[in-house]
Amino acid sequence: MNDFPWLTMIVVFPISAGSLMLFLPHRGNKVNKWYTICICILELLLTTYAFCYNFKIDDPLIQLSEDYKWINFFDFYWRLGIDGLSIGTILLTGFITTLATLAAFPVTRDSRLFHFLMLAMYSGQIGLFSSRDLLLFFIMWELELIPVYLLLSMWGGKKRLYSATKFILYTAGSSLFLLIGVLGISLYGSNEPTLNLELLANQSYPITLEILFYIGFLIAFAVKSPIIPLHTWLPDTHGEAHYSTCMLLAGILLKMGAYGLVRINMELLPHAHSMFSPLLMVVGTIQIIYAASTSPGQRNLKKRIAYSSVSHMGFIIIGISSITDPGLNGAILQIISHGFIGAALFFLAGTSYDRIRLVYLDEMGGMAISIPKIFTMFTILSMASLALPGMSGFVAELIVFFGIITSQKYFLISKILIIFVMAIGMILTPIYLLSMSRQMFYGYKLINVKNFSFFDSGPRELFLSISILLPIIGIGIYPDFVLSLAIDKVESILSNYFYG
Repeated sequence: MNDFPWLTMIVVFPISAGSLMLFLPHRGNKVNKWYTICICILELLLTTYAFCYNFKIDDPLIQLSEDYKWINFFDFYWRLGIDGLSIGTILLTGFITTLATLAAFPVTRDSRLFHFLMLAMYSGQIGLFSSRDLLLFFIMWELELIPVYLLLSMWGGKKRLYSATKFILYTAGSSLFLLIGVLGISLYGSNEPTLNLELLANQSYPITLEILFYIGFLIAFAVKSPIIPLHTWLPDTHGEAHYSTCMLLAGILLKMGAYGLVRINMELLPHAHSMFSPLLMVVGTIQIIYAASTSPGQRNLKKRIAYSSVSHMGFIIIGISSITDPGLNGAILQIISHGFIGAALFFLAGTSYDRIRLVYLDEMGGMAISIPKIFTMFTILSMASLALPGMSGFVAELIVFFGIITSQKYFLISKILIIFVMAIGMILTPIYLLSMSRQMFYGYKLINVKNFSFFDSGPRELFLSISILLPIIGIGIYPDFVLSLAIDKVESILSNYFYG
């Protein structure tokens, strides 16, 4: 047990500080914005300090653990703790949320509520990544739904109510499977029902029951990740949401599903995962091809970027289902890498929309002359998304490739087939990303528009773009910085549950 409740403080601080915004002046938009940014920066500094001084990288066990009795009647505990798997996602959450609040400066309508919802999401996401109790995991999972629904339905585009309803139906429906799985796993196998992840990880179940639990959890995480065919809410949600909400969705929300797959499906249900991994491998491979070939048909700029997210999540699924050290490490690196790249592309798409008020790519063109800074950043980040060497996406995808090649689980012919199909997907990726840049920035369309004048990237936007670009290049050049956090935890998962 830790002396000081660092994690409780980190989880509770954003939502409790956000609640104080109710006492701020209603019309003081700037006050709300700066207050929120200060909370986010303070939280990020607090998290970094706590991890730097209290987290030991070479220890695969749970650290900074806290365990308090919460509800006596249910025997329900407030259990928090972090390990190499969760530390990267928590720091990513802090970084992306801070930049998303900075990106939300143009929001003026009901800015108090808007910023409070962002802070509520912040608490929920960190709570999920650090929870060591299954029911607490579920509560934090649910805490995301209402803020995202409100952010979509109140600050979205023309079809915002449709996309918000679709989002809540998909995610709330999948949460039911998660709840059934949580209750089923906790009640089975002992006289004393337990929700403690440590104890559950050492429990064994009859194979039929394990498969049923696995399917329940898989449906919940497949919707959030998203895994095809449960992905259709994502393009609609991204197409209508405000771009600061898109940054949180692409940067963090999708990663919650992938995190759940490793944390619960892999750690708690290893036999079922071993059985289902070939199916997941096939689905992940199809997903890369499907999303990469569907993306060029999207006229809406944000929907096109959303399909690129679906394609990139395919690599994470493949890495998780390879059941090898490089595969799982590559999947974790891809979670972090895509968190940065996805958030950056949606931010730049949003800043472009702020200037030209156009959503459809076939109406755009010729913007490179007028906004060269945005054009430059967009081009660089598109290259990062198509896995250019020297960028984080390249390293992550390369390590996933190694994971498949070294996997003992699959026959040589199936490995060759998977790699061949993935390679086709990687060839299709530059096609839709480069055609997107061409339609937006090249040609002569906007030069002929009357009263055509808009300014280039301001200091705030330039700072934001560079802040996201630096870690993308940093991870691309020195991936060991991220890999070293999780490498021992990955080894312990694989040795204890698959080779032990």
